[in-house]
Amino acid sequence: MNKLFAIALLLSVSLNSLAQTATIKGKVFDGSTKEPLIGVNIVLDNKTGTTTDVNGKYSMVLKPGDYKITYKYIGYSPEVDEITIHDGDVHNMDIFLKVEIHTINEIVVSAGKFEQKLSDVTVSLEVIKPARIESMNTTNLDDAINHIPGVDISGEQPSIRGGSGYSYGAGSRVLVLVDDLPLLSPASGDPKWDFLPVENISQIEVLKGASSALFGSSALNGVINVRTAFPENYPVTKVSTSTGIYMQPERQELIWNKNSPKLFTSFLFLHSRKIGNLDLVIGMQLLSDAGYRANEFEKHGRVNTNLRYRFKKIEGLSVGMNINYMYFDKMDFFLWHSADSAYNQNPSALSDVEGTRINVDPYISFYSKNGHKFNLRSRYYHEDYTNLFDAGKNSFADLYYGDFQYQKFILDNLNLTAGTTVQYAEVKANLFGNHYSSNIAFYSQCDKKIKKFSISAGLRAEYSQVDSTQTVSQFNLKYKNKNIEFPFFPVARLGVNYQAAEYTFIRASYGQGYRFPSIAEMYTTTSIGGLNIFPNNTLKPELGESVELGVKQGVKISNWSGYFDVAGFYTRYQNMMEYTFGIYKPTNRRFPKFPDDCGFKSINIGNAEITGVDITLAGEGKLFSFPATLLVGYTYTNPYDLNGNNDTTKSTSANILKYRYYHSAKGDMEVAFHKLVVGFSFVYISNMINIDKAFEDSIPYVYPAVYILPGLKEYRIAHNKGAWVWDARISYEATDKMKLSLVTKNIFNKEYMGRPGDVRPPRNVSLQFSFRF
Repeated sequence: MNKLFAIALLLSVSLNSLAQTATIKGKVFDGSTKEPLIGVNIVLDNKTGTTTDVNGKYSMVLKPGDYKITYKYIGYSPEVDEITIHDGDVHNMDIFLKVEIHTINEIVVSAGKFEQKLSDVTVSLEVIKPARIESMNTTNLDDAINHIPGVDISGEQPSIRGGSGYSYGAGSRVLVLVDDLPLLSPASGDPKWDFLPVENISQIEVLKGASSALFGSSALNGVINVRTAFPENYPVTKVSTSTGIYMQPERQELIWNKNSPKLFTSFLFLHSRKIGNLDLVIGMQLLSDAGYRANEFEKHGRVNTNLRYRFKKIEGLSVGMNINYMYFDKMDFFLWHSADSAYNQNPSALSDVEGTRINVDPYISFYSKNGHKFNLRSRYYHEDYTNLFDAGKNSFADLYYGDFQYQKFILDNLNLTAGTTVQYAEVKANLFGNHYSSNIAFYSQCDKKIKKFSISAGLRAEYSQVDSTQTVSQFNLKYKNKNIEFPFFPVARLGVNYQAAEYTFIRASYGQGYRFPSIAEMYTTTSIGGLNIFPNNTLKPELGESVELGVKQGVKISNWSGYFDVAGFYTRYQNMMEYTFGIYKPTNRRFPKFPDDCGFKSINIGNAEITGVDITLAGEGKLFSFPATLLVGYTYTNPYDLNGNNDTTKSTSANILKYRYYHSAKGDMEVAFHKLVVGFSFVYISNMINIDKAFEDSIPYVYPAVYILPGLKEYRIAHNKGAWVWDARISYEATDKMKLSLVTKNIFNKEYMGRPGDVRPPRNVSLQFSFRF
């Protein structure tokens, strides 16, 4: 009986203790859009807690007592509730979080492949919003990106903080991503700006500095991540059409089309909506640009769709597919006829190319209730080019890419990321034959918050191969008297961010970079208007490292908020690849043949270092009761060629890398006066010190003298003094759905040059009509 009594007593106590519980549950929403928020951190007494699921739901079973509950989500003001719960209570608490209106707290993804505040990242990062892209009447995204401080795009090739020069459309030290997936040409390894979905942009994030640890080869100099938008709660349809005209250049010698003004037109369409659990986005662009130079034009049509389905019965599971297709017909301008005929093209350089591009991106994502996230993203990319003047320049390429990523969020102070990527490409080109490339990588990163410190550390091991050339093994093990090689190259990064005051953040970072040469750099053989390009299948990969120390200071004036950012940086390259002019005699010929053996080849020029400072002021809000946005920045770079004393291919004796500037400045400001919006933007670049001396001199040992770019030396003496280029825009919002804009670019009709022989557009004016319903 005593045993039975004891057992009964224990059962009674156990049941009584089990009964002494209560439940808190509910959903967390965006206070403005009423959208459920996924992954909100709900912390009890700053100790334990939970997170919301894919539908914004949360639930906690607690013992009776007094609790302080904190709801935290990146980009939103925290909400704190104090509650007393009793035995058996069920509290239904729906929370509506307010967006934190402060530019310094914008949400970004690119720094660590997860959402975090701009103020918390450990590297320099700039953001472009879609409103700015639209207001500038942007048809190709390189135009908008070129207005970011510290970023320069010359001849369609991007450079961040002087990291790149001009390499004839082959290779890139800046990785361009669309929704975290790389979008570089399989053959040439360069971005195709007109293929990017300008009509559907959530925001563009530009990461400055070596980023190979997370993003791999081609992120040696930084990353440009174009993030597309998902549908909102209500269906949205946007239409934008514009027509413009190129005005006559100021210098009379450049005028070539007195009686036939050149026009450009663009049509953009976007429709997005939710259909049950299906997210649907459809976009389109049509462009016709007659060009401002003779024998230059571009026509293309592009359609894209983004699909995402969220499963109802399996919470946290979603699948999707993004598709982008484009047809184009264009004639690029490559070499001028002469300096006084700079808008007329060298007839032997004419190249009319038509072709198609398509990418298909299936993906699957799963977000578990306990904070585990799995992402499998893939891409098939195809491009083909048909040269209507020269079939010897036709090419076809296919690329297959896959990325599997795992993330674990532990409350709001620790994020673990690990993944692997696989890439394979096949290229069939008459320029350089049939080749293939492959890439395999493993990466991991840990981001930890410790009080006022945010610490980030990452590591990547990467293997690359082009035909039989592959990554040189960095690890060798001996097993049974045999050497076992692991041909993976390791790159690492480390960063720390310290919050010194409420809106003061000090950061320091170190990153390594690694870039394998592209197929085009190794194998291209061609000639354009006397300009010969030679292959080099002995190229070695570039190595780099980047160090940065920066301060980001939040600024708030009445209802206007922003930040002031200053960063000093140091970048060093080894085995730097640059196209270099020389006499490249085939091995089967005893003596060189002129001019056939004169031209450019990508070679490892040696070592270089770049030091400088980057200053940015950005913000948005209201100034004197008028809504305003501002982005202005200045960058000083000293791109020092450590082997410069031995380089006779440069146009001067200065030890500065070719196609770089010491100073650049960018700015954009927009102010709304009720229904009238006025904006100005500018780009300043100082004079380009060094170019290839071969562009100024005649081809050696050829008589009579033959020049690749006739008159360039005299032109640079007269015009290479730096340039300020100003744009202006004014728009009238007739209703909240209809807007009419007048956009003028190069308003002072400044004559300036990008790469040698590429004199940029004169003043041009366009009228844009936008409608949203």
